[in-house]
Amino acid sequence: MLTVDFARLPVGPGVRVLDLGCGGGRHAFEVLRRGADVVAFDMDQSELDGVAGMFVAMDKAGEVPEGATGETVRGTALDMPFEDASFDRVIAAEVLEHIPDDMTAMREIFRVLKPGGTAAITVPSFLPERICWALDEAYHTAPGGHVRIYTLAELSAKLKATGFEIGPHHHAHGLHAPYWWIKCAVGVGNDDHPIAKAYHQLLVWDIMKRPAATRIAEAVLNPIIGKSVVLYVKKP
Repeated sequence: MLTVDFARLPVGPGVRVLDLGCGGGRHAFEVLRRGADVVAFDMDQSELDGVAGMFVAMDKAGEVPEGATGETVRGTALDMPFEDASFDRVIAAEVLEHIPDDMTAMREIFRVLKPGGTAAITVPSFLPERICWALDEAYHTAPGGHVRIYTLAELSAKLKATGFEIGPHHHAHGLHAPYWWIKCAVGVGNDDHPIAKAYHQLLVWDIMKRPAATRIAEAVLNPIIGKSVVLYVKKP
């Protein structure tokens, strides 16, 4: 399930990409499939171990174009172990809302990006996120949870103050917002609730099959209740 639109963030052979806060590696895998060199970066070593294993499996399955590389690095977004201007692209998908000192993280993204390079920054959209916070306090107070709700204006202003040129934006995952509202209404940790389970099965089916009906529905819902907002910015 990709949040970033790679038509707006083109990657390919010869392009070096940082997937900041890569988690399970969904964007890193797509970058590698497209022939770019990707560094999957995260604080969680167990996540990185899984990503590294998938890189190996992808290579064995012939999914990695010749010359493309994937590596994992552990560290913090507040002090990344990379030289200045190391990357042509940076992806930070659903990361900044977890970091109290988000401006330092933004400055680090700016630092490691090459001049002329582009970053894709995604955070939870304001309205869907605000509803989740209202429905269940545990949604955002659990360890490692969300520490803020961004408006698009706030996110843009902070990135602009960091030095970025603000580009286009879009919303994603309109079908996922109701799932999280259900989860918060029944208890965010209650994975066995029948309504939550049924909706989760629908989302898995949609991800696997991608039928036309749900693609159209999500396209309609994204601008209204898209769970994530994606902002593309450029380093001058």
